[in-house]
Amino acid sequence: MSKLADWKPVYSGKVRTLYIPKTASSIDSAEKLLVVASDRISAFDHILTPEVPGKGALLTQLSHWWCDTLSDIPNHRRHEEPPAELSHQAMVVEPLDMFPVECVVRGYLAGSGWKEYQRTSQVCGIDLPAGLKEGDELPEPLFTPATKAAVGDHDENINFETLCELVGENDATQLRRLSLDIYARARDIAAAKGLILADTKFEFGRHRVTHAITLGDEVLTSDSSRYWDAGLYAAGGIDRLDSFDKQLVRNWLSAHWDGQGAPPSLPDELVAHTLSRYQELSGKLTSKH
Repeated sequence: MSKLADWKPVYSGKVRTLYIPKTASSIDSAEKLLVVASDRISAFDHILTPEVPGKGALLTQLSHWWCDTLSDIPNHRRHEEPPAELSHQAMVVEPLDMFPVECVVRGYLAGSGWKEYQRTSQVCGIDLPAGLKEGDELPEPLFTPATKAAVGDHDENINFETLCELVGENDATQLRRLSLDIYARARDIAAAKGLILADTKFEFGRHRVTHAITLGDEVLTSDSSRYWDAGLYAAGGIDRLDSFDKQLVRNWLSAHWDGQGAPPSLPDELVAHTLSRYQELSGKLTSKH
């Protein structure tokens, strides 16, 4: 097991901080990376305050669980213990040459997809039947990629043709197939736990040794996915779309911020409630029952 002093930070995103070994000169030359999930929380492409204590550990726990559960799918995790100082919120991974897109799969009409459907009867340029309501299951899961934006900028939804232009048709086709296949498997696993996986996003890269397209970043966590309680959804009440993620935070910001300037600080009770939803999801998924 290494020590944190053996690593140096090279990049900090909205939630994660990336380290390389001190002996490496750059990410390109590093033989392994250390990914640390912080307790930071972001919404509407802004990093918010205060942090959600314990969130990073919960995200890392879920990523480990999904990597174990979907172990036949190539992923970036190395079976190497992270530094003890960050053991609960860090993962040692293989460096990948990342594709510059987020691979989003939507099984239900929610979030930005619902907003777009109300305007255009489409989601990311894909025509949908008329008369759908928020939260409805889609006729089939949709692959709706997006470009990855810098911190403070907005991700941009793109169609499959644009994805082909960015990464080539062969890789685009593989990214779509992998994303839809992983979503379908995860959806069924979640359903067995009494959960609906409404949508999620994956990030992939090319392994530098095997050249295989490999799953990277976080995997099916509360930050990258929208989960609903299947029982509440079936009951059809006003809480049917309450999600185990930061939707609580998005809702509060929408009611208390006009999107201009810096967002306000989150109230303590909202932070505590958000953490409890993250904990509840982790418990439901990883339970052996």
